[in-house]
Amino acid sequence: MSVTAGDAVTAGAGGAWANDLDAASVLDIDPVLDNPRTRIVVCCGSGGVGKTTTAAALGVRAAERGRKVVVLTIDPARRLAQSMGIDELDNVPRPVTGIDTSAGGELHAMMLDMKRTFDEIVETHADKERARAILENPFYQSLSAGFAGTQEYMAMEKLGQLRARDEWDLIVVDTPPSRSALDFLDAPSRLGSFLDGKFIKVLMTPAKLGGRAGMKFLGVGMSMMSGPLNKLMGAQLLRDVQTFVSAMDTMFGGFRTRADATYRLLQAPGTAFLVVAAPERDALREAAYFVERLAAERMPLAGLVLNRVHGSGAARLSAERALAAAQALADGSGVPRTPDSSENLDGVGIVDRDSGQTGSRTADDPGTRTPSDTSSPRSGSPQPAPSGDPAPSAPSTDSTARLTAGLLRLHAERMQVLARERRTRDRFTSLHPEVPVAEVAALPGDVHDLAGLRAIGERLAVQSARHDSARHDSAPAKPTADGKGAESP
Repeated sequence: MSVTAGDAVTAGAGGAWANDLDAASVLDIDPVLDNPRTRIVVCCGSGGVGKTTTAAALGVRAAERGRKVVVLTIDPARRLAQSMGIDELDNVPRPVTGIDTSAGGELHAMMLDMKRTFDEIVETHADKERARAILENPFYQSLSAGFAGTQEYMAMEKLGQLRARDEWDLIVVDTPPSRSALDFLDAPSRLGSFLDGKFIKVLMTPAKLGGRAGMKFLGVGMSMMSGPLNKLMGAQLLRDVQTFVSAMDTMFGGFRTRADATYRLLQAPGTAFLVVAAPERDALREAAYFVERLAAERMPLAGLVLNRVHGSGAARLSAERALAAAQALADGSGVPRTPDSSENLDGVGIVDRDSGQTGSRTADDPGTRTPSDTSSPRSGSPQPAPSGDPAPSAPSTDSTARLTAGLLRLHAERMQVLARERRTRDRFTSLHPEVPVAEVAALPGDVHDLAGLRAIGERLAVQSARHDSARHDSAPAKPTADGKGAESP
């Protein structure tokens, strides 16, 4: 990914908030990724905050630091696969080429296929004949493709499978893009409650009794229920459900057992949750709710990743002073000199620095040729002065003033955005001072290659160094060419 001027300016401002955070409140991601006891990193949060890209960036960084990593994503966007140099992601971990393997690490990536994962469970835990009956059952096909909570449950199921294989020493999980951040934690119990529900148990009873007793129970029970249920569900659907329940009888307990085991795995010290958010009120409100839920469920929280943070390379120039300077230029009255004036604002006009015409240019001294100056700047030969007409005004001076005023107004808008984001973040940190925060600068565009993912990982990893620099240096941060921010692919 090429670095543009916009990237550099934004990167220089990426740490603009670092001096507002206590050292204890700054999240360093490298100790989390480097710790061999960390086996699972779960990125969670609301949709559209750069969660998938953050998970991929963490995977790239961990692999290039020597870990054997697999990234499990639920986001179906193809841009993430393309950024990893893979034509297409599916339910099988695919190796990612192009990363630095000198430290001995490797990276695989996969995208959850909800139905295929459900099929694998059936094929693993049922004999061949019963598995075929289940897979061909219309009710099962509907359940596996779109039952509420199935995607979240299958993400948990796939996580358990990957952990049991023990082929990777770090699994990075991008949780489903749910409306509610709690769906990922609630889905296993919700699906388990459905499978353990009274209606399912009634339908399972004939299969448990077996033989003539089961058929007799089925005949008596269904004669009582067939009328209402046929009207409610339809006769064919009811038969499909009965066939499905009969075939799945031996598997229902396994769903609950595996869900409970994966849930305990998420509570173990080897798991680290990262809540991902943007500096927006709704995203941080949901992040705060998730932090509280994780604490209630005793899930290990590593910290908050705050994406798309805006900043400015001229943060010492406030929005109010920038607007005042722009207004003064528009009024033609110049800009009053103050100790903190912008570097190219002089008390009497606009001053060029380092290049161009030096000195001060004002309305009385436009810096252009007057009628008495009749030589051509190109040829040096005298030119006749215009007669009768006054000397034309200097359009370059006017346009420079207008351009400067416009830039000052843009800067004021940026500073207002920065102040609003800071207030929003401070509300979160005041409610949860124990949660360390890593801030990542906003990007002008999407991440579309490994270089972009790598740069995001670098931004996540330099939080403490940036905090120390900002704390000891009050000057605006200098632009850097490697600053990036996480954007939803």
